[in-house]
Amino acid sequence: MPARFVYWMNVSVDGYIEAHPGEHSGPEAPGWIRIDEPLHQEFNDRARAMTMSIEGRVVRDMMDPYWPDARYDEDSSPVEREYGEIWTAQPKVLVSRTRTEAGHGTRVIGADGDAIAQLAAIRADGAGDIGVGGANLATQLLDAGLIDELLLFVHPAVLGSGRPLFDPPATGSRPPLLLDLLETKAFANGVVLHRYAVQH
Repeated sequence: MPARFVYWMNVSVDGYIEAHPGEHSGPEAPGWIRIDEPLHQEFNDRARAMTMSIEGRVVRDMMDPYWPDARYDEDSSPVEREYGEIWTAQPKVLVSRTRTEAGHGTRVIGADGDAIAQLAAIRADGAGDIGVGGANLATQLLDAGLIDELLLFVHPAVLGSGRPLFDPPATGSRPPLLLDLLETKAFANGVVLHRYAVQH
């Protein structure tokens, strides 16, 4: 059985992941995203269960060196240091046209313009759930029929405009994405997890 690509994202009630471009350019979450210790622990537990993570360059720049450094930062909370350990130790694939190397157990692909085909091979030959980080990358995988699950943390905010969960298709239109609900979980801070399987 092949691996499953899981697109994991914080999203507003009206389906946006950013209120304005570059909002996620650093490690600090925007004000509309409510991440407290119980929710962060949920992130840790979900990340630990992944066999690998695939990241675009923007996501990678946000994660590294912040999370490797957090492992040893006395100002970081225990749950943050734990996530730093999980992220640093997990096998990773970085999709980038400009970078050729990255540390922390990372394979870099994409310089030859054949990233989606390489990711399809990783999915076919892999096992378990592989996390996908980054809307641009997730959109390309969606249009290639390679997204298997959405793991959405819906925050109690209405942004009104911004960047949607998926970018528009590069050409033409995209048929509706049909989903099967697998799981929901509510948190005391108002965030609700929605986990969906994508119908293929």
